[in-house]
Amino acid sequence: MFFDASLSWSDIVYLLQGALVTIAITAASVAIGTVLGVLFGLIRAGAPWWISGPIGGILDIFRSVPLLIQLVLFNSFNSMFRLHWPGYTVACLCLGIYAAAFCTEIVRSGVSAVPTTTRRAARSLGLTWGKEVISITLPMATRIVFPSWIGLALGVMKDTSLVLWIGIIELLRSSQIVTTRVQEPLLILTITGLIYFLMSFPIARLGARLEKRWQIQ
Repeated sequence: MFFDASLSWSDIVYLLQGALVTIAITAASVAIGTVLGVLFGLIRAGAPWWISGPIGGILDIFRSVPLLIQLVLFNSFNSMFRLHWPGYTVACLCLGIYAAAFCTEIVRSGVSAVPTTTRRAARSLGLTWGKEVISITLPMATRIVFPSWIGLALGVMKDTSLVLWIGIIELLRSSQIVTTRVQEPLLILTITGLIYFLMSFPIARLGARLEKRWQIQ
């Protein structure tokens, strides 16, 4: 039966520990991806083609190659070059670069959507390029790209399930371990799915609330 399982409180705690690892990897990866994405996005939106083109080509590789292959290659290079980075670092870097590849295009499209006349008016008032970007372009672009960025963050959270292939015990891997002991895969997967939902739902609702507030303003 569905509830006739030897599931103990320690198993739930073990799943929650895996969830904390998932949250930590997600937070670090999204932070890395956002910083790099803003930097590369601004370059892609305003730099000459001979600068933006190669950056776009390199990022296309990370967008096109499946994330699992990238994780395995990153982990292999870590061993090959004897960097001795822990699996957590490898996972965060790989997921961060993967997120940056998508965030770059999100930022580029947002910056490109800011009216050129607005940017020229700011420059005519004496603002430098840096001040114009920080004070005018990025705030306007943020409102445009925020929903896409929220979707990217939620996608990265779900993609963390792939790091189990490089030996990290996150939420999905911990659920597999518990399932092996309890022998109730349907029950454990249901609980695991509920935990994923509880982690993702607040982010989605916060994004929707902020988007609505910005539209009113």
